[in-house]
Amino acid sequence: MKAEETLRILEEAPAKALMTKLYGKEQAEKNTDRYRDMIEKFKKAYGDKDILMFSSPGRTEISGNHTDHNQGKVLAGSINLDCVGVAAKNGTSRVNLISETFNQEFSVDLTDLTSSERKAGTEDLVRGLLQGFREFGYEIGGFDAYITSNVISSAGVSSSAAFEMLLCSMINTFFNNGSMDTVAYAHVGKYAENVYWDKASGLLDQMACAVGGLITIDFLDPATPVVEAIDFDFASQNHSLIIVQTGKGHADLSADYSSIPKEMKKVAEYFGKEVCAEITEEQVLRQLKGVREFAGDRSVMRALHFFEENKRVEAEVAALKEGRFADFLTEITASGNSSWKWLQNCFTNGNYQEQGITIALALTELFIAEKKRGACRVHGGGFAGVIMAMLPNDLVDEYVTYIEEKLGEGSAYRMTIRPYGAICVNELL
Repeated sequence: MKAEETLRILEEAPAKALMTKLYGKEQAEKNTDRYRDMIEKFKKAYGDKDILMFSSPGRTEISGNHTDHNQGKVLAGSINLDCVGVAAKNGTSRVNLISETFNQEFSVDLTDLTSSERKAGTEDLVRGLLQGFREFGYEIGGFDAYITSNVISSAGVSSSAAFEMLLCSMINTFFNNGSMDTVAYAHVGKYAENVYWDKASGLLDQMACAVGGLITIDFLDPATPVVEAIDFDFASQNHSLIIVQTGKGHADLSADYSSIPKEMKKVAEYFGKEVCAEITEEQVLRQLKGVREFAGDRSVMRALHFFEENKRVEAEVAALKEGRFADFLTEITASGNSSWKWLQNCFTNGNYQEQGITIALALTELFIAEKKRGACRVHGGGFAGVIMAMLPNDLVDEYVTYIEEKLGEGSAYRMTIRPYGAICVNELL
């Protein structure tokens, strides 16, 4: 449908109800304005074409820190910040994209999807996604897109994966008759990052953005991860999830991120396996001397984190299902302590005097100790970026004031879990 009709649909009751589900009552109209603005800007850039609207959320990792790449378990959820786009097929062999958020405009020729030498940036990622569709046997074609995002960049809420899943939704809708599932989306996104960015990422970010809601995922079989929706609302427990931006690290962290799956897999290699999910904690402990000599001590510590973190995910899911919220918070705290002490991803050894995450965790732990309520942990990849705090609603405003006095205004974000992942908005209206 053309721009005028799409704008009219946004004023109708079904659209207003959907916007409330996606963004909450207080933010629904503000986000509807985002769509209106995009529609007008798309029309100005590409003409008045038959357009569709798309949305893909960022994600929060509740637990399962660095387990997915070794085929472990996670607990995650989609959030109320998202990457949104207006798009239309153009009948050519080119993908034309305008990204308002990052002030980028470029065109990709579908007959040449080779990556650049630097293997970085949005254009390489788009090329990787398109090639990923081809590699997995799906169709691609030319389209025009105008995209904007409020998913916080470099903040552990997967702004890149939100963008990837948004484009996957567009390509699936336009050229594959909506036949792809969210697992296929995730594998295309992983392929793009692995091959076109040389980033050793797993499937967690893409799955959490694509599926939507609060979910637990078992990656034991990465080709077909087992996804289970968890029917739980943190608001029902009068708690909120707060993400705190601790400041962007100045070091190149690619080697730090890649070292975690590499070292875990080194432990598995000692037993003739590829990933830690194929071995047991008991095996490692029984042959500890040999494993330490073969893989190194930090590798062993990271593998032990993997085993214990899997157990924590199971315990947290059980606690949520059984209404034991206090036990859930205890496990969140244990997960954070394990990441800090065993996984060791709260600061980089390459610049150990820069410890934004550990400072934020220490400040938050002092606050929680005084109030005797709440939990916190590193969030996402670690080394730099963000932490997560789970706090009672009556403490949220006080905590935000407290932490922003220390780390800077605008560093704390109150999140909610949204029920939808990567979607074509029109299909839900």
